[in-house]
Amino acid sequence: MSDALPASIGTVVIGAGVVGACVAGFLADEGQDVLVVDEGCGAGSSANAGSLHVQMQSRFMRLYPENVPNMELQLPLYPKAVAFWRELASSLNADFDLKMTGGLMVAESQDQLDFLGVKARRERQLGLDVEILDRARLDAIAPYFGPSIVGAELCANEGKLNPLLCNAAIRSWILARGVVLAEGVRVEGIARSGTGFAVTTTRGTVTAGRVVLAAGSGTRLLAAGMEPAITIPAVAEPLHMNITEATAPLIGHLVQHADRMITLKQFGTGQIVIGGGWPARQDAPGGHAEVELASLIANASLAQHIVPSIGNLRIIRTWAGLNTSVDGMGVLGAVPAIPGLFVAIPGDAGYTLGPLSARLVADVMLGRKPGEDISPFRPERFE
Repeated sequence: MSDALPASIGTVVIGAGVVGACVAGFLADEGQDVLVVDEGCGAGSSANAGSLHVQMQSRFMRLYPENVPNMELQLPLYPKAVAFWRELASSLNADFDLKMTGGLMVAESQDQLDFLGVKARRERQLGLDVEILDRARLDAIAPYFGPSIVGAELCANEGKLNPLLCNAAIRSWILARGVVLAEGVRVEGIARSGTGFAVTTTRGTVTAGRVVLAAGSGTRLLAAGMEPAITIPAVAEPLHMNITEATAPLIGHLVQHADRMITLKQFGTGQIVIGGGWPARQDAPGGHAEVELASLIANASLAQHIVPSIGNLRIIRTWAGLNTSVDGMGVLGAVPAIPGLFVAIPGDAGYTLGPLSARLVADVMLGRKPGEDISPFRPERFE
């Protein structure tokens, strides 16, 4: 990390999460000079629980039913995003503890199983590899569930990884490519300056030819402060997570629930991460996320209910992070009203989509046709 910001640079990326860091890395691989500025409030990537989601998450479908058409529109990107994680691990020669063992969304009633059946039929139409398992078939591949589980939807494309390993490897990659990383630095404003931009920060002003807004929910205020103002309705969602002590291999899949807030997965280290959307709190708009005791208790209790054998494990750490929600899909690409300005926000389950989203935005910036059609995700759709 550099102590002094450069007076000028080709590109400033705001946000050092997985998306911003990967945009910077892909640009630097092509010889571009890049500064990444990050306030360091521990938002999404640094607090991620390591799920590689592909199937539509029932939690988002319940919370934001109006966004389901957009979720479906972006759904085909998810299996490609998981495959891209594998490509990234190979290109960086890094161990991400990435396991493609499939994901199980479990049901505790026939109504829930029927809901999963309807969801699975639609997902198959959109290209996912999913099927419904009754309890007997579920026991054959996942005998660890408690007696309340009646069946599950199996998505073969899903998996899990260790975000601590991923984030460290990505950081090493971008630093080795000469990216200037300024952490603990807040961007206070962005203004047009000649054919480029003046980015005012708490450590001075940097002029840049291009700016990438990859600050998750923080992108909303940054975009609104531009001239002309840009509307990006990104909202912070503070979430709570827990991790247990290590134990013998137990949970092989990414586990979710058809109707309740839970995710479970086990790292190669043996530790089990318990998440799934229980709320945390945010100390102030744009500030840090903080854990909630009620969420810790409810999250752990539900995990034990679903997989009783984890009940004797100790929780060794809890933490909170900020998920970013927009309208059910990402915001990717150039801002036509302000040449040189780009937005890089993935959709729901943003860590899964992160590297692929970054690749698509970087391709646009490099004058290439991106490998996927990103026109539905264009920033100007909110104007």
